[in-house]
Amino acid sequence: MAEEDSFKELRGGISSALVEVTRTVGRISGEDLAFQRSSNPSIAPVLDEQASNLLNLVQDLTKISTAGTEVTAPRLLDVESVEDNWRSIVDVIDNLLEKADACLDEYTGVIKKLSPSQEDQASTAAPLSRKHVPAKSFRGQYIPKPQLLFEKVPTNDETAPFQPLLRCKPHAIVPLAHSLSLGLNSEGNEQFNHPYGVEIETSRYPDPVHIISEPLPPLPFESTQATLVDSLEAVEAMLKELKRAKEIAVDLEHHETHSYIGLVSLMQISTRDQDWIVDTLKPWRTDLQLLNEVFTDPNIVKVFHGSFMDMIWLQRDFGLYVVGLFDTYYASRCLGYPRHSLAALLKRFVNFDADKQYQTADWRIRPLPKEMFNYARSDTHFLLFIYDNLRNNLLAQSDPSLPEGDLVKEVLQRSKAEALRRYEWPFYDAQRGKGANGWYKLLEHTPALFNKEQFAVFRAVHQWRDQLARKEDEATNLIMPKQVVFNIARQIPLDTPSLLGCSHPISASVRPRIGDLLRVIKEARIAGATGPEMMEFLEPIERADTNKYQAQSVSVKDSFPSTLATANNTITFIQAPRISLSVRTKVSKFWGTILEDSTSLGKNLELQKLQKQHEGLRLVLPLPLLTAEVFRDPSAGKNSVVEPIQHDPGARAEHQFVKQRRPNQNDVFVVQQAGGSRKRKADNMEDVSEAGTPISPIVIDSENDDVESKVSVGDIEGNEVMRLEDKLLAQQQENKRLKKKLKKERKRKRKELKKSGGVNNGEEGAEEAFDYVNAPSILHAKKVGTDQTGGKNSFDPYAKSLDTPKGMRKVQKEGG
Repeated sequence: MAEEDSFKELRGGISSALVEVTRTVGRISGEDLAFQRSSNPSIAPVLDEQASNLLNLVQDLTKISTAGTEVTAPRLLDVESVEDNWRSIVDVIDNLLEKADACLDEYTGVIKKLSPSQEDQASTAAPLSRKHVPAKSFRGQYIPKPQLLFEKVPTNDETAPFQPLLRCKPHAIVPLAHSLSLGLNSEGNEQFNHPYGVEIETSRYPDPVHIISEPLPPLPFESTQATLVDSLEAVEAMLKELKRAKEIAVDLEHHETHSYIGLVSLMQISTRDQDWIVDTLKPWRTDLQLLNEVFTDPNIVKVFHGSFMDMIWLQRDFGLYVVGLFDTYYASRCLGYPRHSLAALLKRFVNFDADKQYQTADWRIRPLPKEMFNYARSDTHFLLFIYDNLRNNLLAQSDPSLPEGDLVKEVLQRSKAEALRRYEWPFYDAQRGKGANGWYKLLEHTPALFNKEQFAVFRAVHQWRDQLARKEDEATNLIMPKQVVFNIARQIPLDTPSLLGCSHPISASVRPRIGDLLRVIKEARIAGATGPEMMEFLEPIERADTNKYQAQSVSVKDSFPSTLATANNTITFIQAPRISLSVRTKVSKFWGTILEDSTSLGKNLELQKLQKQHEGLRLVLPLPLLTAEVFRDPSAGKNSVVEPIQHDPGARAEHQFVKQRRPNQNDVFVVQQAGGSRKRKADNMEDVSEAGTPISPIVIDSENDDVESKVSVGDIEGNEVMRLEDKLLAQQQENKRLKKKLKKERKRKRKELKKSGGVNNGEEGAEEAFDYVNAPSILHAKKVGTDQTGGKNSFDPYAKSLDTPKGMRKVQKEGG
């Protein structure tokens, strides 16, 4: 009971103290201390003294809290060091909270505390178990920059193209001297050709890559150890073992926080029997070019996962190139797996859970902690087994009979494309903002809309940040996060307090240069008043002229001679196919030469005129002009003579189909057929007029009983067209009159036959055709009342529906 009361008192005292500290911190943070310091100089010494006392107190507390643990207490020398080591401070607090939770669980009985004898038994039973160290402990630590001890210290101010670091070229088809030649990249800038371009393109993978075989299981991870390679002697010993292998697995660990261009901190290499961890932060790191004897050997398969950046880093830091690459990332994509990360493949094929929290750790830490060492080893220890399974699955699902059915070939082609990547220095384009670290990419991926002044400040601050990062050899985001760049551009601070208010967090490199940054902002604001708009740069930048690309097409064949004379003999090199850059024409080639400029149409003035009339349509759709030129028969010989046809300059071009259907001048055509196939039923009759003379334009079709009007084309000349129409109209009226007269005559004859009791024979006895014109209407029939005999009305089923009351008419309002 006494222990419970004492615990309650302790908890109450701690809670009240925490509440009081929290209130005090809130009141202090609510005050504008920067303003007080600048307005009242006498307060500055008091504030500095209190800040020093608080720093000493925090330093002592962190040392006490980390005593007996694996967490390292950060060194807090000034206010800036608190921001730099904030992650380490958070790790210390997390460690304290974990201890507090464990103690509370033991006190409340959730976890039973072991007796001393039980603790000894547990420690002896599990000697390999140790407390898990969070990955946060391996981030953000203060480590001297190892790049300062390299043989070539990076300056980050290169303006010339990146020259490969190769000193020798093993397994070469083209000698090194002829490989290091300049060419042009897709942007038209000078760039050294890939020194192993020919070797990669012409390489053939070993036969086992195309054969299904039983996957070789890896050695147990727990019972095997990796070898740390931290000397040149160890590198040479490792190289001897690698030369005996048929496949090797390679992975890299990269650091890019405290380096402008980044640096490879670790390299992992595994065979079927052994693992190596290579320390790549040694001053002799460029001597790792010895590994090119294995990396460029086409008979040894190099297995990477996600080699997109690995190929770049190997070239930049060591001068290493890869021939015979197999990327398991592309293999998983071709197989259609839902996830393509290395952790997903480890779980799929090995059931191994990789602790990916160490992926973002600071890999410059030396000596390397055991947790990070095991994580790095796991990346390549199982990779060859994963490669075996992926290769078998690719071969099993491939169908070489289909155009894209060979999955293994697809993976190997994509892997070769990755191996052909080349590194270039990160140049800064202040005008257009292009490049990996340019402002255009940052602005394109961030929703922001600046006016002229804000846009000018944004570009100036971004360039200032890049220059400072190059000078300090730090990452640009470490110098100034991108959100701070946008905040400064939006607010355009013109004094120190305003700049400090919108620039949190401020790095240790920026704080002593606040005055310089203010000067840059003010100058950019003045220049931005007459500067360009932001939207002008967000529009797509046009590519260079097509002729420029054609003149500067890159080809491996032009870069290397076909033969090289030596002292003893002549060496013949394998020629790679010419690789031309893709270009974009100004006129669509889909329709051949139809859409060419009018200058290429020669003397065809008619087509030139039509093109000018339809120029607006050509800019909208790449369709050809519908002239006879489009429908010309391609099978017609070049020697065929076409009679020239005289065209009216203002007439429209006539289609060949219309020309074929046009009648000859001496032919006779039917007017009704030209206008449509409309025929009228008529009985057979003689072509006689009222005066008894024959009517030449009228023709009676005896088979179809059709009356058709035939006229000679020779009558249609000049002004005769109007007279012809009147003539046809008069003939139609005459036809109607004759039909009516004939009908009455036949009716009279039938009556006479009926009275005399005779029989109709031949045409007179035929049934009279139904007269649709004079027949009574069925749809609009009159309502029948009573029948002729005076009987009752016939039943009408719609009578009641018609007798229903009608609705009131809609009253129309008078317009105002």
